[in-house]
Amino acid sequence: MGRSCNLLFGLAVFILLHYHTSLAIVPNISTDKDALLALKSHISSSDPNDIIASNWSSSSSVCSWIGITCSSRHNRITALDISSMQLYGTVPPHVGNLSFLVSLDISNNNFHGELPEELSHLQRLKLIIVESNNFTGVIPSFLGLLPNLRILRLSSNQFYGKIPPSLSNLTKLQGLGVERNFLEGEIPQELGNLRYMTILDLQLNQLTGSIPPSIFNITTMRIITLFKNNLAGNLPTTICENLPNLEVLHIPVNNLDGVIPPNLGKCRKLRILSLSGNKFTGTVPRELANLKALTELYLGYQHLQGEIPVELGNLKKLRLLGLSKNEFTGSIPTNIFNMSALQILDLSVNRLSGRLPSDFGRGIPSLEEFSCGSNNLSGSISASISNSSRLRTLDLSYNSFTGEIPAELGNLKNLQYLDLTVNEFTSSVPASILNISALRILGLGVNRLSGTLPSDLGRKMPSLEELLCGGNNLSGFISATISNSSRLRKLDLTLNRFTGPIPESLGNLEYLEVLSLGGNNFFRDSTLSFLTPLTNCRKLRDLRFSDNPFDGVLPQSVGNFSNSLQIFDG
Repeated sequence: MGRSCNLLFGLAVFILLHYHTSLAIVPNISTDKDALLALKSHISSSDPNDIIASNWSSSSSVCSWIGITCSSRHNRITALDISSMQLYGTVPPHVGNLSFLVSLDISNNNFHGELPEELSHLQRLKLIIVESNNFTGVIPSFLGLLPNLRILRLSSNQFYGKIPPSLSNLTKLQGLGVERNFLEGEIPQELGNLRYMTILDLQLNQLTGSIPPSIFNITTMRIITLFKNNLAGNLPTTICENLPNLEVLHIPVNNLDGVIPPNLGKCRKLRILSLSGNKFTGTVPRELANLKALTELYLGYQHLQGEIPVELGNLKKLRLLGLSKNEFTGSIPTNIFNMSALQILDLSVNRLSGRLPSDFGRGIPSLEEFSCGSNNLSGSISASISNSSRLRTLDLSYNSFTGEIPAELGNLKNLQYLDLTVNEFTSSVPASILNISALRILGLGVNRLSGTLPSDLGRKMPSLEELLCGGNNLSGFISATISNSSRLRKLDLTLNRFTGPIPESLGNLEYLEVLSLGGNNFFRDSTLSFLTPLTNCRKLRDLRFSDNPFDGVLPQSVGNFSNSLQIFDG
């Protein structure tokens, strides 16, 4: 009997001791606090206030610390957000003890090293954001062990290697962002198993191979962005059959080829379609006009041919239309100039012909950038262009436009870039251009302009950075006030009929890099004394003044020019 009692007593003691031992290792708020203090010991801050150092104190409640959210029900940490705190350091394995953690955001800091494998213990995690740091290594395959993960953002780090197929185990994943890393290899076709995915961002990596067709079968997908990789192959002809919710298809600067699928017209919610910088051929499908929600369409830098479909003019919400550097022919559809929401229209470097509409400008009051340079356009420029009063960029260069430069251009007060070079404009430079005080680039070269440059050009255009007037019939003196355009970097007056002395005030242009004065009629009794002040232009790298009837020899001051300066004298 006594022996039995002893056995029962011993068993009771064993059970009690085991119970207390088990209690001792159950994680609690103290465990969380220790984990965060370990994290604190692994980091420092470039912020002089260093909030973490002063706020995360062992003497205060962990739930009151900056960046910490606790559950009132369980008294455990559920969210850690220390993003954008100028932190340096590594993530210690102790973070894996925050077993109630649902959200982890340490983005926009300077963490480095690899992500600890202990993060796989955080089975409640729904959100991981570590973007904009300096993490290295491969994307950990153990991330596929987090069954509740909804958002995974690893972008803007230094991850390399392949995208692990194990990420397809994250069956609840809605957003995957691994852009701006050094990832290579093919996109795992297993990602097509993520049936709740809405955002897939793999841009700015070194991915190869074709885009897995399975990606285009995720019916919940809203955004696909694969910009600037090395992806090849065709887009599926049935690309929009299973993408009823697609809003953004952003896959420019790859090696995709074939034709643009007409089926894209069935992605009725599409707002942004960017296929530029690939190798697509053929014509632009007229079915794209069915994309009534479209606000941005980029098809530039390809091998597209034929005429621009007139149906594109029916996209009334379109704000940006980029068709540059293709092989389009025919005229510009007139109804494009009635797209009242259009802000940017780029048709440059094609084979377009015909004229601009006489009422150009009235139908696009919101236009900010219009580029149609390097085409075969002709005719005169209508004064109605001034109705596009928001214009910041106007590029009509390398065409066959004729007639006078409209004086009404002076009404475009917001214009910063005006390029009319290599056309057949005649008459003089309109004085009204001086009203555009915000102008930075003025290109008038290689036309048939005559007359003089306005003497107060420098005073009226203080922001001017480039003045390109070479290859005309301009004459008269160069005003010393040109130096009032103190930001001038490039001044090209070659092949005109300018006379008189070259103003020494050019030496005040501290940003001047290129000065081309050759092929003019500067007086024979002009000396080369203007070169001496130019030695103050420390950024000057290209100086041309050949084919002018100068007297004298190069002054000794020329030796003070930078060794990198190229001088083309006569």
